[in-house]
Amino acid sequence: MRIVYLCQHFPPETGAPQIRVYEVSKELLAQGHDIQVVTAFPHHPHGIIPDEYQGKKYEFEKWDGIPVHRTWIYPSKKGTFYKRLVSYFSFTFSSFYGLMKAGKVDVIIVNSPPIFLGLTGLLSAKLKGAKFVFNVADVWPESAVKLGLVKNKFFIKLAEILESFLYKHSWKIATATDGIKSYIINHSQPEEKVFVLPNGVNTNFFQPAEKNAEYVEKFGLQDKFVFAYGGNLGYAQGLEFILHAAKKMQETVPHAHFLIAGAGPEEEKLHQLAKELGLQNLTFLGHLPLNEMPKLFSVTDVSIVPLRDIALFEGARPSKIFPAASSGVPVLYCGKGESAKIVTDNNIGLVAKPENVDSIAETMFQFVEMDEENREEMKQSGRQLALNEYSWVSIVKDLLQNLTKK
Repeated sequence: MRIVYLCQHFPPETGAPQIRVYEVSKELLAQGHDIQVVTAFPHHPHGIIPDEYQGKKYEFEKWDGIPVHRTWIYPSKKGTFYKRLVSYFSFTFSSFYGLMKAGKVDVIIVNSPPIFLGLTGLLSAKLKGAKFVFNVADVWPESAVKLGLVKNKFFIKLAEILESFLYKHSWKIATATDGIKSYIINHSQPEEKVFVLPNGVNTNFFQPAEKNAEYVEKFGLQDKFVFAYGGNLGYAQGLEFILHAAKKMQETVPHAHFLIAGAGPEEEKLHQLAKELGLQNLTFLGHLPLNEMPKLFSVTDVSIVPLRDIALFEGARPSKIFPAASSGVPVLYCGKGESAKIVTDNNIGLVAKPENVDSIAETMFQFVEMDEENREEMKQSGRQLALNEYSWVSIVKDLLQNLTKK
């Protein structure tokens, strides 16, 4: 099968969308399929295009054996929503050239958000006689509206019209969660047209390991109970509640320590809040490349996966859960709904109320006080869940079954 994956983000950037496209593409290649990726020049999270790509409009390269067509994007640094829109649209138009360079294909899979890429993918599929698969990782514009990121009513209406248009004209729709699947079916799409393409994990890359001596020494983690967060430092994560909980832990559990790895729009606010709270038990690691994440998990006793208390997130399935589980690290999930059920039903961690400092701190204390037998059960359960249900091999197998169905 000849497949093109159209996405704005791809390695060397790190993040859930980048990893998902990379791992799915790599596994498709391993299973003998002709896969190409059309993406933008690297620019996330700092809005800066690396020197080796500066001044270019298009470049073809092989990334770990995956054929990649990169096209120009206007990189948006931290700024207004409208600057981000300009960035989205610049790639929406330039990526059309990359799709034309990809040649004849059978299926074009488009990663959304940004939703506007769907138009490029749909038009290219029509021109190439290919099937158009819309991969919805986040419901947009609804998520942006509920997070307060988009308020212009006229723009919201136009975005909703585009959303319905793309759903209707897709051959099939792949969703990241069961919640998104239900949302799309409720928006008048037949159930047989929609399938789940969840976040997964490379179980060979993320696996239980001895504590990394370099990290223990570098961050002073000797005899510490380590809570860690790795990912985007954005509004949706509500990380300020984690910092307030860390303050409570500092007062009651002196040997608890917090590591926060990542970058994003809330980074400066979080640094300032840590200073205001006088946190001595927290270390910001900055942006970590993917190959450093196993080291972080090796020194982590509990991985924190937080979300804000928004009804929309009850259908979310954050990708951060699965590398932690695969690494044998129990998860502290601050949220409700689908992911809370995964954590509790599979005994891979504990769940706290989102945006509730007392609940989060109390759950952290439960982890610290937990006996070794229960903690070991969680570690084993997480590893088995990753192997049995969330490895990329099994996820791509399901994807191919859905792509071959009429």
